[in-house]
Amino acid sequence: MLPNPQPFFADLPDPRRETRNKLHKLEDIVMITLCAVLGGYEDWVSIEDFGYANETWLRGFLELPNGIPSHDTLSDVIGRINGDTFAKAFSEWVRAGLPELAGHQVAIDGKSLRGSRGEDATVHVISAFATQARLVLAAKAIPDKANEITAIPGLLAQLDLTGAVVTIDAMGCQRNIAKAIIDQGADYVLALKENHPTLHEDIKLWLDDSDAQGHVRMHPTVEKDHGRIETRRTVVSNELDWLAQKEDWCGLKAVAMVESIREISDKVSCERRYYLCSFTDVTRIALTIRHHWAIENQQHWILDVQFGEDAHRTRKDHSAANLGLIRRTALNLLQQDTSNKWSIRRRKMRSLVDLPYRETRLFKNGLIATT
Repeated sequence: MLPNPQPFFADLPDPRRETRNKLHKLEDIVMITLCAVLGGYEDWVSIEDFGYANETWLRGFLELPNGIPSHDTLSDVIGRINGDTFAKAFSEWVRAGLPELAGHQVAIDGKSLRGSRGEDATVHVISAFATQARLVLAAKAIPDKANEITAIPGLLAQLDLTGAVVTIDAMGCQRNIAKAIIDQGADYVLALKENHPTLHEDIKLWLDDSDAQGHVRMHPTVEKDHGRIETRRTVVSNELDWLAQKEDWCGLKAVAMVESIREISDKVSCERRYYLCSFTDVTRIALTIRHHWAIENQQHWILDVQFGEDAHRTRKDHSAANLGLIRRTALNLLQQDTSNKWSIRRRKMRSLVDLPYRETRLFKNGLIATT
């Protein structure tokens, strides 16, 4: 279980100068913002309103020497916090709750904060997500999507990946990234597309031909939902002596193909996707590929639909990235509630109106004295 996040954010370096105009503690500003976002507030004016409405409660664990900060102060200070330092504190907090990743799947993917689009570019956040634990493990803001390739090794370096399996989409299918994963004692399943045209074509021809001749191991599944039938076949081959590029990919032991046939009414579509794998178990590979999409369904979609991330237009300094990190902190706290099957929306509403529930999400055992 995740611990109280307050101590992990308490020692963030304050970006402000020491003047008589510095009226509010950095820790207070961060925690007011987090508590408000946990309850569903999305803009700075509403976050200020939350602070005034809950000032008595907030004083139970914050000093608030000069009361509640204005929305301009909240926005300005959050935006000036060093993003790398904030991201490091976040990952240390998650590591305290989930110290080992052995046996876990870690999905890596990026997400553009579309409302942050300015004159230069849109802020892009790449994150690591533990699919079984439903936890954002680490996140890093980068200038745009093209920087994912260079950012992924640094993100992986923040994690102890021993015994984990890492999944990445085609953007991260790079030789140095595969080596970094293996060097950290983890396995990988990397999506392969036309960004490696020769390798993709060679593996496509090999797997398609081997599949047609029945020379592969296969794992089939059929899913029915809302009038849609999806038949998936995962085929795996560990015969790689023919592959000229095999030695270029550290730890490569198998190649895989997933064929997905979707039937909706009288329309049928078929798609095939290809992967590089550092292990050979066909059932495990099939489940790993399927579970990678949890980062889309359980993080990106929720952040957009339930937290309004794409619609938020904050963009000054580091405000988009840092507020995005606070949203991911709130999401982790809400996802950790295993006592019920409530939606994230309902948990946010309960955090807003039900003080004991809010305290349990933040402090686990209601460690503060409420009045």
